[in-house]
Amino acid sequence: MIVEINPENIDKRLIQHAVDALKKGGIIIFPTDTVYSMGCDLYNKKALNSLAALKDVKLSKAHFSIICSDLSHISEYTKQIDRPTFKLLKQSLPGPFTFILQASNEIPKLFDTNRKEIGIRIPNNPIIIEIVKALGNPIATTSLHNEEDEIQDYFADPYQIYERYDDDVTMIIDGGYGNLDASTVVDCTGTEAEVIRQGIGII
Repeated sequence: MIVEINPENIDKRLIQHAVDALKKGGIIIFPTDTVYSMGCDLYNKKALNSLAALKDVKLSKAHFSIICSDLSHISEYTKQIDRPTFKLLKQSLPGPFTFILQASNEIPKLFDTNRKEIGIRIPNNPIIIEIVKALGNPIATTSLHNEEDEIQDYFADPYQIYERYDDDVTMIIDGGYGNLDASTVVDCTGTEAEVIRQGIGII
């Protein structure tokens, strides 16, 4: 199923439709401020396993990030953030960044793993932020790679996504053409922040 949501005039009924799908263990595909991504309710273990299966990995080996609606959400899923890191997050988010932070004790339980880090995103895209707010907790997410195209690493056209993934996911949200460049990944687990993948975001 593909649903068109206008980011300039968001229909709250369609947002609730996406939230209902997530609460039932569904996987949705959605726009961000970078590439299109897929995700599920962070607290639905069955959905997390389904998302991992779509990426052809075990949940314990998956490196999913989580999308939060704002900075106040982050503290539940990370260890205490020092002042310079918090300042960096505050000036960069919402935006096209994934920040790798030290994970709280909550993360290993959710992902059946002993991972010590978690990627945090707060995209500058009103559609996914409204979905996360209405859900009431973050969603686990991963980028939508386009393995069939030698030129494009990611999908940009929602209808190409529909043709490829309609049978695999519960809902595809058409929020317009996406970007073809991913987020900038910044590792904040050491003494200084380090860009480990340069994407759209400029620190």
